[in-house]
Amino acid sequence: MGLFERFLTVWVGLGILAGVALGLWLPGLFQAIAAFELAHVNLVVAVFIWVMIYPMMIQIDLAAVKDVGKRPRGLVLTLVINWLVKPFTMAALAVLFFQYVFAPWVDPQSASEYIAGMILLGVAPCTAMVFVWSQLTKGDPNYTLVQVSVNDLIMVFAFAPIAAFLLGVTDVTVPWQTLLLSTVLYVVLPLVAGVLTRKAWMARGGAQRLAQGVAALKPWSVVGLIATVVLLFGFQAETLIAKPLIIVLIAVPLVLQSYGIFAIAYVAARRMKLPHDIAAPACLIGTSNFFELAVAVAISLFGLHSGAALATVVGVLVEVPVMLSLVAFANRTRHWFPA
Repeated sequence: MGLFERFLTVWVGLGILAGVALGLWLPGLFQAIAAFELAHVNLVVAVFIWVMIYPMMIQIDLAAVKDVGKRPRGLVLTLVINWLVKPFTMAALAVLFFQYVFAPWVDPQSASEYIAGMILLGVAPCTAMVFVWSQLTKGDPNYTLVQVSVNDLIMVFAFAPIAAFLLGVTDVTVPWQTLLLSTVLYVVLPLVAGVLTRKAWMARGGAQRLAQGVAALKPWSVVGLIATVVLLFGFQAETLIAKPLIIVLIAVPLVLQSYGIFAIAYVAARRMKLPHDIAAPACLIGTSNFFELAVAVAISLFGLHSGAALATVVGVLVEVPVMLSLVAFANRTRHWFPA
């Protein structure tokens, strides 16, 4: 591992501090950047996520993608966790904490909105950042692509019905622009660019040229991640300072959900005897969230300044530190899985 990867947790921690400090010092700048969005997808954040993902896409060999069908168990695990377990455990934890445990500190109306926001996070499994976590755990890039693609396809049909059922409402409308634009920006465009780059490098120097190019671009993935963290925390710096108690209360069930879902998936993957390069990404996909979609739906249903929107934003803030800790755990337990 290079310097960037070895001390990634340190860089992320510094990025969080820098984001909060800059957000408080230059709020106008971050408000201007936040306004630069299309269909609730911030285009500046999208650029940094693209920088993160592009080097990983170069490693995808489309000719090998067809072989994923010969190993379906990892895909089955991903889909079961994402759609039959995660939404319902998130709803249960949200109700437990905000209707019972935290009831003395939160009024009923706000509590119901926080619950709704957390449910929306639980019904929106991750798309873009999965490629980052997969690379950090040395996941199979071809298999990860198929896992993300199938997951996105199911999300088109399953998100609205499951969200409507758990929220107890009937008018959940999927923001198709957000879903489609995010998929194009985070998956399609970097994949096409990666495939073309891979083809060009293989034609010029074969596997050696490909390996050199990927190694040269790897630090940029981390730069993109840190820049994304700085922006996300900068956008919410004033909220973090103004409502620290509420942020902590919302974070508690979200963190428990993340570690709990990962534990369920990791134990299942070990019992299924999946290889680590399939097991780790499969578990991390179910643990992380598609926050753009969750935020967009929360705003459309409950309003920009609602408790539901705030809960989805807290999900964004806790995700990166939690996911890095799970990446570290997955790497330390590689020996639990067959080679």
